Amino acid sequence: MRRALDLAAAIGAPGPATYPNPRVGCVLLGPDGSMIAEGYHRGPGTPHAEVDALAKAGEAARGATAVVTLEPCNHTGRTGPCSQALIEAGVARVVYAQSDPNPVAAGGAATLKQAGIEVEQGLYAAESRELNRVWTRAAELQRPYVTWKFATTLDGRSAAADGTSRWVSSRAARLDTHKLRALSDTMLVGTNTVAVDDPALTVRDLEDRVVGVQPLRVVMGERDLPDDRRIFDDQAPSLHLRTRDPRSALAALWERERRHVFLEGGPTLAAAFLEAGLVDEIVVYVAPFLLGAGRSAVADLGITTISDAFRPRVRSVDVLAPAAPGEEPNVRFILEPPQENQYRGEQ
Repeated sequence: MRRALDLAAAIGAPGPATYPNPRVGCVLLGPDGSMIAEGYHRGPGTPHAEVDALAKAGEAARGATAVVTLEPCNHTGRTGPCSQALIEAGVARVVYAQSDPNPVAAGGAATLKQAGIEVEQGLYAAESRELNRVWTRAAELQRPYVTWKFATTLDGRSAAADGTSRWVSSRAARLDTHKLRALSDTMLVGTNTVAVDDPALTVRDLEDRVVGVQPLRVVMGERDLPDDRRIFDDQAPSLHLRTRDPRSALAALWERERRHVFLEGGPTLAAAFLEAGLVDEIVVYVAPFLLGAGRSAVADLGITTISDAFRPRVRSVDVLAPAAPGEEPNVRFILEPPQENQYRGEQ
């Protein structure tokens, strides 16, 4: 199973090239425990890990044990069901780590058992879930996983009193943001951010060049926008969702097979997602200076007393060393919203 997990990770980090599918690895073992073949899923439209391994094994798969990181799928999508492929190949036993959280694809274990195949589940389940952490949670929620990212001063300002915000964060923080953007398949902002800041919302490298497969750039809101905004250029696909409702926006993106939204909107949009309980992860870059006035990082949440404060759990804290002469270090916090806020609308 450790080898299967390594194979699953061979495709690299999740992102636009892998979603809406998970990363999965499979190892086929002979009756004597020797390895017959191995395979892994390379992305949408390509063979699933089990099928990849079965194709390499051929007739040697008959009587074999399939060790796979995720419960074999039980539905026909871009490819056929892996449960049926394993049955037809004559596999005698299947050991899988994580149960499939996707209700559309789940049920493979039951199908295999009905066909007389021995099935075991749970070996390295936590490790498999962590490998597909975002995909798993999105499948459970049946909506895209939402990461809210923002940069702030020590006193919680995302822009100065005159509206200027370049640059609140350091160059090192901005480069780190691009690495995190690359892990998502969707960038999301509001119409005001597009109208005022005109962001490109692309993944770029040290020289500010657009690199890799780009996330879908989405602007949310009913306001009309000029066609010359950079979000509508040819550097990456874009979409204007004419709604102000976060839940409706996520439902529309889920239908478009989007699984990880990177929210970089302004304080009003951030507050709307927080109040709806639709933020799953928060990434904050804190710069070591004060403004004393200016735009807050998040709009009014209706909190009037300290006992009602929004208190996310800190998952990690990292100091980002300066990437340019004269810069001060920035601190990156990665947090998880309190459980009662995070999923209050999902029950």
